[in-house]
Amino acid sequence: MHSYWPEFLTVALVHLLAVASPGPDFAVMLRQALSQNRDRALITALGVGLGILVHVSYSLLGIGLIIQQSVWLFNVLKVVGALYLSWIALQCLRARAGGVHVETGPGPRQSRLAALRLGFLTNALNPKATLFFVSLFSVVISPGTPIALQAGYGIYMAMATTLWFALVAVFFTLPRVRRGFNRFGHWLDRLMGGVLLLLAGQLLLSTVSGSEPPSGSSPDTGR
Repeated sequence: MHSYWPEFLTVALVHLLAVASPGPDFAVMLRQALSQNRDRALITALGVGLGILVHVSYSLLGIGLIIQQSVWLFNVLKVVGALYLSWIALQCLRARAGGVHVETGPGPRQSRLAALRLGFLTNALNPKATLFFVSLFSVVISPGTPIALQAGYGIYMAMATTLWFALVAVFFTLPRVRRGFNRFGHWLDRLMGGVLLLLAGQLLLSTVSGSEPPSGSSPDTGR
């Protein structure tokens, strides 16, 4: 078992670098933390972590190899992911002055299920996450590593992702931080919408141009 520690540490390091980089997950978490209460933001963080388990599951089942070798299947995944990001982006871009208020007290709440679903789908439908896990399980993790241990890696990454975004949620739900954003809440919403729309456009462009084949990916989620 000791022989697998270097592999685990490599997985942990690569995952840390990936999860800490900006992308759809962070943009959605930032908006949730500022527009919802801490409870809902933490639930969204949990949803993002659960989304990781989707990628881990198909990688362990070997479906990741099918995705890696099928250009059309990966393109379908990218289109679905881009459409979902575009839908979220449009909700953000419709924000008007005075219509978005950084949450500082009692007010309308998103349901817990909606918060969980938002985090889960944002990660599960992120093609960049698919690229990351396909690369991770085919390049970094040895085929000889026991399945149980590979599953353990996946559970670790899901927990680490949840913890990271929980910290993001806690920080941006601090009253002092929220007050700093309160004057330009609608501009923040529009900015997040623009970022998500650019990411969606990048996915669609890569689908049309075929410039990002799954078989030649490197372990980078773009998140």
